Amino acid sequence: MQLPEYQASEFGKVAVLMGGKSAEREISLESGKAVHAALLNVGIDAYAIDYHENSFEKLSKNNFDRVFLALHGRGGEDGEIQRKLESIGLPYTGSDAKSSALAMDKIKTKSIWRDAGLPTPNAIEINENSDLDDLTDQVGLPVMIKPVREGSSFGATKVDREESLLSAWTNATKFDDRVMAETWVEGDEYTVPILGETILPVIKLETKRKFYDYDAKYNDDKTKYICPCGLDQVSESAIGEVSKKACSLLGVSGWSRVDLMIDSNKQEWLIEVNTIPGMTSHSLVPMSAKKAGISFEVLVTQILATSFKKGL
Repeated sequence: MQLPEYQASEFGKVAVLMGGKSAEREISLESGKAVHAALLNVGIDAYAIDYHENSFEKLSKNNFDRVFLALHGRGGEDGEIQRKLESIGLPYTGSDAKSSALAMDKIKTKSIWRDAGLPTPNAIEINENSDLDDLTDQVGLPVMIKPVREGSSFGATKVDREESLLSAWTNATKFDDRVMAETWVEGDEYTVPILGETILPVIKLETKRKFYDYDAKYNDDKTKYICPCGLDQVSESAIGEVSKKACSLLGVSGWSRVDLMIDSNKQEWLIEVNTIPGMTSHSLVPMSAKKAGISFEVLVTQILATSFKKGL
């Protein structure tokens, strides 16, 4: 795979923002440390910053030339930090503020996809006043209950029985005051990493757990990551193109990862887009890049180059 080459000096002084205050703080710290080390390994003048509210003043006063965003979840992936960086004209990696906020909101994301004719499971936003009978009529059982604006499967629960809906909703509200119920898709789970305009190798995810939840992602050594994913070339290409279109409709750019399901009828169902995917030892984008012959250092450099806001 041919990628543009960059000299370390082109990037100037780089701040790697990690940590933050979201539920994904610890994952973000791990991602950020890995990114920071990789940038140093290729000679880039990079500085690790555990981001807090008062860190922004440090950013604006220390003559940084650009920012590598390794902040996951709210405060980092929802447009908040992107808006602040745009306000001072400091370039950063990945999608802009508007697209980041849109992709973080799973309800708005699904609405845009449905309007464009892209397949995504039915979902409705619910609250303490929602009629549970009506809910199951609309989305059925089993159903996935999860926060509207959260990542890493925090607060997500597969519900098989109506009497479990309330406790699942209560659990989700610990992470977001907005909660959604999504039709459960029985099938195989895949993830599609995208770097610039390049679709990286698709990964199939297999877990013995009810679904690919937080523990399956980060704690279960029995989780399987299959790459090549086992699909024929036509099918893999097709879900790659659907994923690119899904990102384009949201304005997502630079790099991303699209999660989707394929059911027994071979129908794909878009689940969500991650605009700042994980970069830890367990993470999927580095795994896919490695399969494509892209080292972690080259991957990180290419992501950093998205701060130039040019296509790769």
